[in-house]
This record gives sequence, C-alpha cells and structure tokens, in this order.
Amino acid sequence: MGQTIFIPREIDAIESRVGASPETVKRLVGLGFEVVVESGAGTLSRIPDAEFAAVGGKIGKASDVAKADVVLKVRRPSEAELKGYKSGAAVLATMDPYGNDAAVAAMAKAGVTAFAMEFMPRITRAQVMDVLSSQANLAGYQAVIDGAAEYDRALPMMMTAAGTVPAAKVFIMGVGVAGLQAIATARRMGAIVTATDVRPAVKEQVASLGAKFLAVEDEEFKAAETAGGYAKEMSKEYQAKQAALTAEHIAKQDIVITTALIPGRPAPKLVSAQMVASMKPGSVLVDLAVERGGNVEGAVAGKVVTTANGAKIVGHLNVPGRVAASASLLYAKNLFAFLETMVDKTSKQIAINRDDELVKATMLTDAGKVVHPNFANAAAAAAVADKPKPVVAGHNRGDDPAADGAATKPAKSAAKKPAAEKPAAPKASGKKSSKQGDA
Repeated sequence: MGQTIFIPREIDAIESRVGASPETVKRLVGLGFEVVVESGAGTLSRIPDAEFAAVGGKIGKASDVAKADVVLKVRRPSEAELKGYKSGAAVLATMDPYGNDAAVAAMAKAGVTAFAMEFMPRITRAQVMDVLSSQANLAGYQAVIDGAAEYDRALPMMMTAAGTVPAAKVFIMGVGVAGLQAIATARRMGAIVTATDVRPAVKEQVASLGAKFLAVEDEEFKAAETAGGYAKEMSKEYQAKQAALTAEHIAKQDIVITTALIPGRPAPKLVSAQMVASMKPGSVLVDLAVERGGNVEGAVAGKVVTTANGAKIVGHLNVPGRVAASASLLYAKNLFAFLETMVDKTSKQIAINRDDELVKATMLTDAGKVVHPNFANAAAAAAVADKPKPVVAGHNRGDDPAADGAATKPAKSAAKKPAAEKPAAPKASGKKSSKQGDA
C-alpha cells in the first residue's frame, strides 16, 4: 500500500505560498504516493484545486493530515496543527528555529521527523533543493519593484523634447542571492546601481552586472566570508568605517535596498536614523531583513513608514510571498528534489538515510527528540529545568539550586563540599551540541 503525502493550506495570515505545484504532485503520484491536497491550499498562488486534481492529487480537508506519512509545508507547523499529525510523519518546511526553542520542542514532542529546509548545505548536489536561494532570488526582484512603486518616478534616463528625466540611483546593501537579483533587476530597469558587501568575492560579480562596488577594502574585509558562502559578522571597528563610507553615498541615493542577514542572529543595522534623515524627500529604503529586526533604523515590520524628511522605509513581510505564483513553483521543486532522495524506488516507501549529509544537515527532530546539534543542547537544558527538584531537609521545597542532588546530605555539609565533588545533575537525553555553524 502506498504512503500518503499531505499538502496543507498555510494558516499564517501573511503566507500565500504552498508546498506543492501541479508538476510536483504529478511526479509524486508517479513515484507511487497518494497525494492529498487540502482544499484551497494553492488558491493564493493561483493554483486552483482542479489543477492538482487533474494530475492525480486528491482534494481533501485539514483533518486528512492524520493519515499522512509526509507533510510538505511552507512554514513550521504550529502546536495546534501538530496535534493532528501522525507520530513518525516526516515534515519538510522552512522551520525558522532560531529563537523558537519551544516550537522546536513541540515538534519533538509530537514525534514528527522535522526537516529545516533553510539548513540545506550549499553544495552542488543540493543546489536544486536550496530554498534560501530560490526564494531570495524572487525577494531581490520584488524589492526593486516595491521600491520603484514607492519612488513614484521613472527609473531609466529618458531624453525627450520636453527635457531629460535623470536615471534613478539605486544602492544595494548586501550582495547575496537577493542582492545580485536586485542589482540585475534595477539595471534592467535603467537605474544607476551601486552595491556593497563585506565579502570580497562578490566585487567581481557586482561589476559583471554593470554596477559599481563600494566597500572599505581592508584586511578584515579580505577575510570576511564564512566557509558556507554566507556573510560574516564584522567587527564594530569595521562597521564604523563602512558606515562612514556609506553615509555620504546614501544621502545621494533615490532607492536603497538592504538584504543583510546572518543565520541565527538579529539583522545587523546598516542604515542609521541620521543616514535616513540625510536622504531626499521621496527617496525610498526597502528593508528585506525587517522580519529579523531590520537593517534600517526606523523600519517597521509589515508597514511603509514615511519619515519626517519625506523618505519612505518599506518593511513588507514575506516578500517572496508577494510573488507567490512564481515563488510556490520554485519552492515546491525544492521540496520535491529533497524528498525524492529519501524514496526507496523499489518499495516506493520513504526510507530516511540518517547518515546522508543532507539529512544530517537539515533534520531538526526525530523519534521524540531534538537532534540537530545547534538546538539539542537548548532542548536538554529545558528538559532539566522542567523536572521537579527533590525536597531537601532544611530547605523549603528543594528549589535552591545549591541543594540539587543533595537530599541525603545536611545543608551545611553540602555547602562545604568542593564544587568538583558535587553529584552531577541528571542528564537529559539527546545528542551533544557541536559548535554552532552557518545555517
């Protein structure tokens, strides 16, 4: 009997994407799976139920997730959703686990095997599974479209009998996937584009797209890139030098787009309130990092803020979801490509190889435990904190940390005992945490 894959409708109010497309549903059915798509799951991505049904998908309801062996989602399932999941089900989604330890623990408690798609390693084999790249590419494009809409002027230079319209000046801060696409899009629209990044490797890429590179090129700059290809957090000294260089530049720009994100950390502040205040009335700043605190001082998540000097700070949430019809097609392909590596072609069953490098990099929870090394320690600490502490003679309820494990010892002697000889606290199950690396 074939296994079941479920595609839910996303419950987050700002999420318009879906975890499957007619193409991927057709291919999953071809692999021998029963694919159930919740009614309305693709509506906001312009994929009606009929298109899923036409390729062999079955249209169902939210409660059908109870029989699913695999769930393909866009966002991490909520605790309410997890109550309906089958223990042992594989869940593929963008999990956003940093700072959400309770949500990760809830997935472990539900018994699901959860995979964080944003942790996919940047290796050749996994390029087709890279959700960060596929979605950031569209975010960079949409940032220029949003910036141009708010700018309310023409971007290219236009020479007419009535006069010349000057080209808009666009400055891209952060030249990852989103930044490169923003440069390319702004250049196609005729703007004069400059860009900056802390990684020296991107200087050539910026030039190849017809933009000018701006950066403080000292020794720290030359070493500023992680092994995974992500931007490295720079020292306060470097940030100050870079800020001084960009402050004067920003004052002359019409549109500024910021894209700087560091995995697992708040977004670095790149544009100060003073820089914003130096910009011309009608100028625009688009902050793609607003969901992580923002690169622009004064950015507000989910809003377009007009400052006292007439500049606009755009803080749209879920920017890839603003072009959901395109974003969903790419995201669905990412999920399918990863899931396909777990399918036993003979038995037509999911057979997760826990020694596979892709599985090791992305698996968050498994068999009731948090297993990813970046989060297992936090889960173990939380488990210890939740355990009731013993009542110790001479103490109120045994909730004095110094009394842990000392129930058979008088309080006085326990206090004198060297710290190295104190009984160890009970160990929580789970793997040891390794040094945190790039997501």
